[in-house]
Amino acid sequence: MISSLRGAVLHIASESLVVEVGGVGFSVAVPPDVARTTHRGDTIALHTHLVVREDALSLFGFSTREELELFTILIGVTGVGPKSALGILSALTVDQIAIAVANDDDAPFRKVSGIGPKTAKLISVQLAGKIAPPSPVAVVGGSVAPDVTTQVVAALTGLGWNERTAADAVAQVAGAATEAERSNVQALLRRTLAALGPGAARG
Repeated sequence: MISSLRGAVLHIASESLVVEVGGVGFSVAVPPDVARTTHRGDTIALHTHLVVREDALSLFGFSTREELELFTILIGVTGVGPKSALGILSALTVDQIAIAVANDDDAPFRKVSGIGPKTAKLISVQLAGKIAPPSPVAVVGGSVAPDVTTQVVAALTGLGWNERTAADAVAQVAGAATEAERSNVQALLRRTLAALGPGAARG
């Protein structure tokens, strides 16, 4: 089992990388945001899962251990294969998935390409009790308590960015923002839009 890789990036595609380790190039399927923020020649470390099939060996890589663990749980859900699990983790963050499961809300999963209503419901049901509760956002009375971050993410998704890209961008900007900006939806939204830039990829 290949559980991790660390090496130089030789090639980048929209949803995969070729990482050279010890003179061998490994093709690794990754979430689009990982491919988008990586440059040829970078040294990258990935937590990986090897999927063994009769006709192929497929390697999937993630930036964090939490994403890898969630990937392994997702592929255990009936109707969710490795590519579908990668699609879910490409569209939603770990915490967004945890929030949906905590609220028994299958709507976020239905928005993921290739996930139908029946499979979306199975995901929300079968993940219950298997993943950690969401950390940055409180879940109160069966719903997510609104805060500045979630409102900014919602605004960005309304403008066309997917939830994963929006959440990652907001998290990065919030880390460098002032306390006043972090407490103001419009201020944080303006900074995040500036960071994403007019040419940023959406979808």
